Amino acid sequence: MSLSAELRRKRIIERLEERGAVRVADLARELGVSRVTVRADLEALERAGKLVRTRGGALLPERTRPELPLWESRRVHMKAKAAIGRRAAAMVKNGETLFVDVGSTTTEFARALSPDLRDLVVVTNALNIALMLEEHPGIRVIVTGGTLRALQHSLVNPFGTRILEELYADKAFLGANGVHPEAGVTNANVAEAEIKRLMIAHAKAAYVLADRSKLLRVATARIARLDEVTALITDRGADPEAVRAIEAAGLPVLLAD
Repeated sequence: MSLSAELRRKRIIERLEERGAVRVADLARELGVSRVTVRADLEALERAGKLVRTRGGALLPERTRPELPLWESRRVHMKAKAAIGRRAAAMVKNGETLFVDVGSTTTEFARALSPDLRDLVVVTNALNIALMLEEHPGIRVIVTGGTLRALQHSLVNPFGTRILEELYADKAFLGANGVHPEAGVTNANVAEAEIKRLMIAHAKAAYVLADRSKLLRVATARIARLDEVTALITDRGADPEAVRAIEAAGLPVLLAD
């Protein structure tokens, strides 16, 4: 007996909440209906604001979710974020200049920087990271300036990009709210996305630090296409299919233990 449209659409939302993303082919097989029927269901759900269509599937509407304050977001996937931070920090060498973005995962990166590092310059728009690194004997901290966003302890426009326009870095370490094969790297806040874009443009290499919950998600503001960043660093709990999709789109993925 075939499922009603109401029950099919309920099942589709359940799958989305479980996986973060769904594909038309998979849904057609699981629901026992044609791909044409699934596409019609996805269109109806998108009109109702329940999902966002992509080529071949759909995503949860991440942009409709409220942005968590920094102290609260740190509690989500804490171990994964710490592992990602350690993996990224191991890539830093003496004498480098770094751009370090705001966020809970980049905070773990800053926490993991070796006390033995020397002659390092860290340029950051994150006040909490600047304060964390101020006593490190081998690091000189430059704060970007700008207007304070208390929610994330971040500095943004107006005046948030003035110093960044005059500086260049060896590596940039950036947070993100979404990494998707088609939509690219995205962020929940438009003002912070502007800072991230400039950091990428002025760095020799740019690394996105994002735990498994951010993969195949799309947030409000685009930061970069996948081919504009060097690699994604995520945790080993990431869905292998999500990792393969991102790598197939051209972005190398580094897994943190």
